[in-house]
Amino acid sequence: MRVMAQLAMVMNLDKCIGCHTCSVTCKQTWTNRAGVEYVWFNNVETRPGLGYPRGYEDQERWRGGWTLDRRGRLALKGGGRLRTLLNIFSNPVLPLVQDYYEPWTYDYRTLHEAPLGDDYPVARPRSLLSGRHMAIEWSANWDDNLGGMTQFGAEDPMVRKVREQAAEKVRFEFEQSFMFYLPRICEHCLNPACVAACPSGAMYKRAEDGIVLVDQDSCRGWRKCVTGCPYKKVYFNHRTGKAEKCTFCYPRVEVGLSTVCSETCVGRLRYIGVLLYDADKVVAAASVRDEQALYEAQLDLFLDPEDPLVRREAERAGIAPDWIEAARRSPVRRLICDYRVALPLHPEFRTMPMVWYIPPLSPVVDALTATGFDGEDAHNLFGAIDSLRIPLEYLAELFTAGDPKPVRDSLARLAAMRSYLRDINLDEMPDEGIATAVGMSGADLYELHQLLAVAKYEERYVIPTAAAGDAVALEESMLPDGCSLDYEDGPGMAEPGPFGDESGRTFVPLATVESFHVLRARQTGEEAQG
Repeated sequence: MRVMAQLAMVMNLDKCIGCHTCSVTCKQTWTNRAGVEYVWFNNVETRPGLGYPRGYEDQERWRGGWTLDRRGRLALKGGGRLRTLLNIFSNPVLPLVQDYYEPWTYDYRTLHEAPLGDDYPVARPRSLLSGRHMAIEWSANWDDNLGGMTQFGAEDPMVRKVREQAAEKVRFEFEQSFMFYLPRICEHCLNPACVAACPSGAMYKRAEDGIVLVDQDSCRGWRKCVTGCPYKKVYFNHRTGKAEKCTFCYPRVEVGLSTVCSETCVGRLRYIGVLLYDADKVVAAASVRDEQALYEAQLDLFLDPEDPLVRREAERAGIAPDWIEAARRSPVRRLICDYRVALPLHPEFRTMPMVWYIPPLSPVVDALTATGFDGEDAHNLFGAIDSLRIPLEYLAELFTAGDPKPVRDSLARLAAMRSYLRDINLDEMPDEGIATAVGMSGADLYELHQLLAVAKYEERYVIPTAAAGDAVALEESMLPDGCSLDYEDGPGMAEPGPFGDESGRTFVPLATVESFHVLRARQTGEEAQG
């Protein structure tokens, strides 16, 4: 047993309203610079939909993630070392700008400087890449609120799979339509294909917390990582010639703060915590022959921090006591392992993703209420889950490689929780049979409700801080001369970009570790601070 610690995230899709606040704040923090105008480390997709970049889930086209060779061994879907070497100067398996979208701004100056006349001035869209006027034909969320469903809905890779298996289960007539929002960031996988695909070794997974990062000094711009990532969450900065990706806001989490997307989430749907796992079993778990068994295989990787043996092995592996304690209190562990309501995104890619999702139950509750039935009655809910307007088969293609049982079980537990808590809120005697029917106790359902509905900041984000030595190294890396790209005429000395004077320069934060701690105290304190 080789115990390692991993920061993980769970998102409750029942609470996402598609406001894109997380995307905007992430954009302003990390990619508001020249060269990454099209990049969204965090984006919110309307499902069904093609996603961003369009059709990224179709790995027969994009060749991302892992597959099994004839001997049952893991192999990159995009090819091994020999193919990488042969194609190192030309990687044709890459999304084009048209697959992402061509970023644009508007000629706002025209609105301010147009002379007085009978006609209204118009701010025409202008490309941020070429500077020329353009026609807007696609964006990072073109499917927003089913906006493109009648034209593009059938091209959703998951819809195609469901239709192959269940005929017309997914239809796009208005009265049969359904949708939900799916926020996405880098999965920070246990078995990251992007790291394995990188020829220069610039992509790496941090041993202390499992965050996957790009070493900008070592990156040579081969872009194999872009192909290797099946979630297409690695991007190419065309200004610096380097790869960039979601950093899980590591300067924040190292001092115990949540990520920017979590901090600003309007629905408070994100949870961050520590999971302990057995690193020696990762390859075996990812090599399970049956794709539908990958969910259970990944669950088996996670270790119980209450187990004395696990605690001893964790201490022997150098994991700090506060990290072990954080694993014991982790909301992510409770949602994934204890209550089993959170599911991984596309486990069939075999990367062992570490951003998990609680599937949406709200549509079935709303549909039941609209028909005149009690939308939170357990008997009604249990019977209606299989007839969701969001077909179980579609959710299963997203979260369990097509196996509907884990999705059904998760939705049943969420339905039981709603019904059980309704009785409590109405001062009625709760029916313990509701909890028994889903393999839980009444106390479990109550605790699950507390976590999903009313948990405070420190309960949703249980993030241990970095060790003192790590903090010192972090502070040193933030000094002005700590950026290897920031030299005369180097890529870090780019001209001002289209978003303003600061957008074309390399981001070199001057904040110290102490100021991050002050920020944490301000954001998590009960009283307002000046």
